[in-house]
Amino acid sequence: MKCPFCGSLDSKVVDKRETEGHVATRRRRECLACGKRYTTYERLDAISLTVIKKDKTKETFDREKIISGVVKACEKRPITREMIDKLVDEVESEVKAMEATEIESKKIGEIVIKKLKKLDKVAYMRFASVYKEFSDIEEFNKELSKLLKK
Repeated sequence: MKCPFCGSLDSKVVDKRETEGHVATRRRRECLACGKRYTTYERLDAISLTVIKKDKTKETFDREKIISGVVKACEKRPITREMIDKLVDEVESEVKAMEATEIESKKIGEIVIKKLKKLDKVAYMRFASVYKEFSDIEEFNKELSKLLKK
């Protein structure tokens, strides 16, 4: 494993744990060259899942795209990377549990938005404003009103 700090290929594992749901193995590593620590995840790459986008084009499922969107929504919020990884693990598990080889991006977005709503209301609104394509402030206000009523 290449150190993200110095690029050395020499490291040792100092801690190993299974994630919740046993979907990945989390390893804490220490670089033998610079001494810094970093985390890696090992996941089973079993099924090829195709995502059908809004414009009907297809692409391979990429958890990094989900992580990217969630990280943007959670920016400057009291949410750790571990919390984001857990949320994305749950989304990925739910998607793969559907046992389909193709899934609409809309369905993935619905799963993400449901989980973000439980995690952080501000992150939810940020994600919802992009996902639901609010065209004006009124749509944003309607969604905020629904959120505040619950």
